[in-house]
Amino acid sequence: MARIAVIGAGMGAMAAAARLAAAGHRVTVYERLSTHGGSVGRFERDGFAFDSGPGLLHLPAVWRDLFVKTGKEPLEQCVELTQVDPASRHVFADGTDVLLPNASRAGTVSALEAALGPGSGERWGEFLGRARDAWERSRRPLLEEPLPADTSPFARDPYPALRQGLLRRSARTLGEIGTRELRDPRLAVLLGSHAMAYGLDPRTAPAAAAVLPYMEQTFGSWYVKGGLRALADAVYERCLARKVEFVLKTAVTGVLEKDGRAVGLELEHGGPVEADMVVSGAPVPSLFENHIVALDHREERPHRRPGARTGRVAVHLALRGGRPDDAVHRTVVHAPDPAAEWDAIDAGRTGPRPTVVVMRPGDPLLRPDDDHETVTLTATVPAALHGGQAWDDAAGAAADRMVEAAEAAVPGLRERILWREVRTPDDTRRDTAWAAVPAPALAGGAGAFLPAPNAGPLSALYFAGGWAHPGGGLAHAGMSGALVAGLIVEGADFRGSR
Repeated sequence: MARIAVIGAGMGAMAAAARLAAAGHRVTVYERLSTHGGSVGRFERDGFAFDSGPGLLHLPAVWRDLFVKTGKEPLEQCVELTQVDPASRHVFADGTDVLLPNASRAGTVSALEAALGPGSGERWGEFLGRARDAWERSRRPLLEEPLPADTSPFARDPYPALRQGLLRRSARTLGEIGTRELRDPRLAVLLGSHAMAYGLDPRTAPAAAAVLPYMEQTFGSWYVKGGLRALADAVYERCLARKVEFVLKTAVTGVLEKDGRAVGLELEHGGPVEADMVVSGAPVPSLFENHIVALDHREERPHRRPGARTGRVAVHLALRGGRPDDAVHRTVVHAPDPAAEWDAIDAGRTGPRPTVVVMRPGDPLLRPDDDHETVTLTATVPAALHGGQAWDDAAGAAADRMVEAAEAAVPGLRERILWREVRTPDDTRRDTAWAAVPAPALAGGAGAFLPAPNAGPLSALYFAGGWAHPGGGLAHAGMSGALVAGLIVEGADFRGSR
């Protein structure tokens, strides 16, 4: 039985902790905040409650596997899961409006054909077929196995892009897929919004990012009753049931090293802690920027990757008036000029009217009564503003633009607002130690879209969570916990989860 110290109580870290404790190890989690969950937080006021992180769950099988492997109670006995249908509504700048069903390729093709015109649904369906090929080629090595020492095979893009034009050149980016293969600006915007949700610019994201809409439209979107925070609470309770110890309000200031091996933690208060192994669920960038882990200057820092510059603004709205029965859980109100939106992000500015995701859960547990409604708006923004401007100074104007855009999804929204709470990348930094939001691992792009490997630069040091392989997203964080536990329990013989 090994003594394992875990940095942070985020979802990836807790997933690793529960699995390691179930394998017989003595696991202690050190969290600088007063609660668990990391980015899967909760904001409450006056009987209203909001998820302060992700609002929907994709690939719930990842978390079902965790609960099966760590106890007798399956996930569905711990939280109530429901499929969201329709999965999403999309409002385009020209006024086109389309509802996409949950986990139905045929239904999606029909909906797009009806809303966007003949041939549009067929082109999207053919694209999803190619995206499926990319998924099947990359799923196991990119999601279910640890990153190998030689990552050069991932430099090749698995998406089988069509070869078109005089030069017969295939699409190399997600944006080029939209232009060359989908051939409708609205379909291109729909495609790009799946990359934007993870902070990726479709103009530079590799063609392999086609797996993102494929995963969502194949495996569906799920809601956890009470909000995604209920899932974080369930994982925390599973850790406690497996005898994981949590030490809250305790910041880690360093990883102790001896002969190239991690041997414990240095704490801000309470002295050093000895350990046989260390698992860090903290954002990998913060570990090196804050000198918690020393890194040889010859090594490339593992957070210098596309997507690490973007964060999110969230606007939580407490509304008077009940939620209509025909309200859609998630609506994406697309920006009139996505290129200008990304130019502004690249320049570190809030820019023009953004793409806004409107979440209307319709969950009675999140509102004081049926005469009120909770709505959350989110937009992708620069993690840091140009010239060192504080997000607190820009948040109000950004929120105003988001509310204005969201009226396309919720008519009369501004007149219904009782109060609003605005959360910026600065709040993300306070909650998770890093302002940017990590993107999932993607093949292609010359290997630039790979996160940090789960095995750290020191022996007996491991990385879990969204900044470690296989990258950002709630499902990916759970996979990282499984990979770390496998590496520790099975050692060099571990070849990935089954």
